[in-house]
Amino acid sequence: MQQIAGELQQQYPVKMVIIPQDLSEPDAADHIFKRIHNESLTVENLINNACFYIRGPFMDTPWEEELALIQLQCISQIKLIKLLLPDMKLMGRGRVLNVCSTGSFVPGPFNAIYCAAKSFLLSFSEALGEELKGTGISISALCPGGTNTPFQDLHSRKKSLLNPLMEASKVAEIGYRGFMRGKRVIIPGQMNNLQVFALRFLPRRMITRLSGKAVYQSIQTTQT
Repeated sequence: MQQIAGELQQQYPVKMVIIPQDLSEPDAADHIFKRIHNESLTVENLINNACFYIRGPFMDTPWEEELALIQLQCISQIKLIKLLLPDMKLMGRGRVLNVCSTGSFVPGPFNAIYCAAKSFLLSFSEALGEELKGTGISISALCPGGTNTPFQDLHSRKKSLLNPLMEASKVAEIGYRGFMRGKRVIIPGQMNNLQVFALRFLPRRMITRLSGKAVYQSIQTTQT
């Protein structure tokens, strides 16, 4: 983080302040908010990008990890938004980008907590965005599909026509443009958009079964 901050300060006339914080801790949002005010900073743009992944049968996965994921995705990030919104309201402007997933649109057998948390974040983002319409504050949800990052490599998702992997730089570019325009839901990539659109016409049970089959096959590939 220090290295990246140094590189950015060399390239641009900006001041970088690093606030290390584990967002899976219960008081994470309060610690960050306190540090922001101690540094006399004003937050105009917030990007909630932190997350991690849990795969496997819910019966077997560690509850401690699942609780940490829920705390990070569904509590810490949401509370940070709540703490920062009053200042944005006073300024009459502000933007929030919550990084969700195409998994936000489907139930996820064998990664049930992850998909449920992303679904929660998407629903919250859309609802809050409507509440804040006309205030100068926009709430955007970025919903990428498979993205070529070390996070993706960890789970052995292979690229195919129906299962594309986008470059992280392209996802970031599309997300940034939508974020700056205040777009409510941003889905990078034509295939990802097509798949999400098609979900409207498929039975929910079929979607759940296909989603679970894809993750289960991925788990088997990783184990072998």
